[in-house]
Amino acid sequence: MSAVLLGAVVAALSIPLDRPGVGWAITVVAGVIALIIARAVPGRPSPTAPRPLVAWQPKRLGNERFGWSVATVALLSVGTFRAAGWLFLLCLATSLLTGALAVADGRSARGILLAALMAPFAGLRALPWLTRGATTARQGGGSGARIAATVAVSAALLLVFGSLFASADAAFADVISAVVPDVDAGTVTRWIFVFAVAVCVLGGAAYLRAAPPDLSGLDGPGRRRVRRLEWAVPLSLLVLLFGLFVGVQLTVLFGGSKHVLDTDGLTYAEYARGGFWQLLIVTGLTLLVLAGAARWAPRGTRTDRVLIRAVLGALSVLTLVIVASALHRMDLYADTYGLTRLRVLVSVCEMWLGVVFLLVLGAGLRLKASWLPRTVVAVGVLALLGLAAANPDHLIADRNVARYEQSGRIDTAYLSQLSADAVPALDRLHGEQRDCALEPVYEDLDENVDDWRGANLAREHAREVLAKNPPAYHSTCMTTP
Repeated sequence: MSAVLLGAVVAALSIPLDRPGVGWAITVVAGVIALIIARAVPGRPSPTAPRPLVAWQPKRLGNERFGWSVATVALLSVGTFRAAGWLFLLCLATSLLTGALAVADGRSARGILLAALMAPFAGLRALPWLTRGATTARQGGGSGARIAATVAVSAALLLVFGSLFASADAAFADVISAVVPDVDAGTVTRWIFVFAVAVCVLGGAAYLRAAPPDLSGLDGPGRRRVRRLEWAVPLSLLVLLFGLFVGVQLTVLFGGSKHVLDTDGLTYAEYARGGFWQLLIVTGLTLLVLAGAARWAPRGTRTDRVLIRAVLGALSVLTLVIVASALHRMDLYADTYGLTRLRVLVSVCEMWLGVVFLLVLGAGLRLKASWLPRTVVAVGVLALLGLAAANPDHLIADRNVARYEQSGRIDTAYLSQLSADAVPALDRLHGEQRDCALEPVYEDLDENVDDWRGANLAREHAREVLAKNPPAYHSTCMTTP
């Protein structure tokens, strides 16, 4: 319990809420260590031990929890290397899911969903447990009380002697000011808020880790089965509809720029957006249909197994054609109008859905897919980490600069909204175009200097690049070319 509170203190002091930084990586590592220490406590029943979240005896978590823990650390470490706030927010949201799976498990789709929904409520339920543990440790004078006393004495000694040394030497005072943040009313308020949230999150994680719920009852296939004709007829008709649609729309799916130019009133925006929404709606509904058929379709006889493989396999293959079409459309749209964050996310989402349908095809060969839900989540995590490794803001800037060098068209108003990740690519521009694209980023980096908690490699590299040739301000920069 003391380890959990210590991790919460580290979190309150190291998380920069305004922008990605190394503080997030420090926080999650401290939280993982706190959970390991909390789990290492002997398992002998005690009055302060949490009651299981479910009535039955919880199963022992598998080795997958280590993989989900590594994924959580990797996702929150993105803020150390990338300056794009929107990318870090996606990683932060995904880390909440991987963290929940690390402490609560969950193998089926329903188990994964329940584990994700259980985490916030576990934080509230852990508060009485933490309170009872703190009371028992204080009354018994155990290791928890000794750890708390050690932390308090250490903080007091550092504060007293550090203040004296800082007042005695100006150089040492500069070092201390660089390490210790300015303490004011706003900082204290933020610390209190983050401390409360950290205690709730880490306490809930420790609670789930100490008494993991047994979600194995959600992993089995559906007991209720429908008859062969009850599912085969509607899904076979759906396959015919998909096949008819793909056959008739071949020129629409792969017609490219010639189809756009030959079709009266059809623009590139309509062409690409139609493919995206087509992908989103069709693939979403198809996944639901496949999940329902896999759960309730009979497979007792050889005929049933052959039929379910043929029908669901055909649906998956035809949907893959639509995935390929949408990727082609988005690539054409980006070539014509430039790359943006939304278009990058759409393309990554489309590729992830394509991989999901390939996994569905693989699962259909043996008609066993207990591994599929976790693999789908893992592929999504890898896709997000791959996006972070690709440096999307730099990729967007680089492609738009290359397009400008070929066509002479560029939207500096949009490029100026990118993060510091894009600075090396935007630095290839010249004259007013360069100034308009980089001046807002330069101003932000100059006004918001990072301390050690918000240290970010991309922002430091951008400062080095811009220091060699600072951009100038132009009153016409707000006008989009």
